[in-house]
Amino acid sequence: MSTHLIFARHAWLEQGWQRDVLITWNNEGLITAVDVNAIPPEGTEAVDWLLPGMPNLHSHAFQRIFSGMTEYRQDPADSFWSWRKLMYAFAQHITPPQLEIIATQLYQEMLAAGYTSVCEFHYVHHQPGGEPYPQAIEMSAALIRAAQQTGMGMTLLPVLYQTNGFGNQPPEAHQRRFTHEKSSFLAFWDRLFDLCQATGVKLGLAPHSLRAINPADLQAVLSHIFAADATAPVHIHVSEQQKEVDDCLAWCGKRPVQWLLDNVDIDSRWCLIHATHMDEREYRQAAATGAVIGLCPTTEANLGDGIFDFRQWQSWQGNWGIGSDSHIAVNAAEELLQLEYSQRLMHHKRNICCDEREPDVASYLYRKALQGGAQASGRSISGLAIGQCADFIELDATHPALAGLAAEHVLAAHIFASSRQSAIKQVWTRGTRRYQAASMATSKQQEDIAAIRQHVLARSIKE
Repeated sequence: MSTHLIFARHAWLEQGWQRDVLITWNNEGLITAVDVNAIPPEGTEAVDWLLPGMPNLHSHAFQRIFSGMTEYRQDPADSFWSWRKLMYAFAQHITPPQLEIIATQLYQEMLAAGYTSVCEFHYVHHQPGGEPYPQAIEMSAALIRAAQQTGMGMTLLPVLYQTNGFGNQPPEAHQRRFTHEKSSFLAFWDRLFDLCQATGVKLGLAPHSLRAINPADLQAVLSHIFAADATAPVHIHVSEQQKEVDDCLAWCGKRPVQWLLDNVDIDSRWCLIHATHMDEREYRQAAATGAVIGLCPTTEANLGDGIFDFRQWQSWQGNWGIGSDSHIAVNAAEELLQLEYSQRLMHHKRNICCDEREPDVASYLYRKALQGGAQASGRSISGLAIGQCADFIELDATHPALAGLAAEHVLAAHIFASSRQSAIKQVWTRGTRRYQAASMATSKQQEDIAAIRQHVLARSIKE
């Protein structure tokens, strides 16, 4: 059997489902041919329904370890800001070996859930007291090893984190694991650049948020990074919470997205994570830059962030993609479902995320999320096409949600009818099979995860 061919009775290409598709890729895992109405060579592996893998454009891997542990009221006005205190408590105790175990398990979950690439927005850099590790990039290297072990495609986004609020307020004690001065961050980034070059990881930058960086340093950091790689993606948390908008207005008289647009050359390399609270001017001007909005619907719902006005962004032809962020849910289909359903609740109508050219909601959601996720990743992962990575997933034709359906209903059934009982059967990245149904984590991995969770939880409670 050839290791560089797969035959799909149905494959989801740029124009939708096509019959009898033969896909060929090279030793680097890049697609070299896509033939429709093909007759496969004898012995070629055959599958029923083949989808391109989905990029996950926003991940904080360590947060998976405490998902489900913050669902109790701490305060009558419980919010993102009270949740953040719990997150800081967990972040204090994660070690590099533990992070590697957590991320390895998480990336396996992502593969099983239809994600074949991740943008890792990583800010836990130092030892708990704030001192750098002897090997300064040790925590980042743990994430890279996890991606290599699982086959997950990676865009690594080391976070520039400097302050505790607008106006360069000094960081608090529990933020010392995250923070860098400009010069130390650039040296840190350069060391990561060499490692990423050697391991096939795309390296970008994540200014954490306007409230957490020194604006005077931002341009110098961007210049340094773009000199090394002009295509490096840049991701930033922005306008996630109304309080963030209010604090930014108090600081400079402008809303966060507007400040960025007025002071930084925002372009298609940028991904604005959340951007939940924008006004009409910000929607229009941000869309015109070509930047991607990074939507994380399950996390945004979990944290009570608010609802992004998809219709307004769509009216300006804005780019967008999806991420699982805090990993309260790890399921690409469920993020798309949550996005559509949030809009139905907001606008009191059905079938919102589509347009006249593509009235099929599932196809519209999948295509746009795929395109935006690929752009935000800075990697060749935009679909089953020549020059793109051989990243794809097989849907199970016998799954109760899909069995007996005509092609025009299969993707919608996958997104809207099977997210809690995944219809994903197999997953490949760069042409190598990484997941088969019923082959998730070993008992040893599960024991390791349980031990880490109990250890971190016990130490967090003591504090």
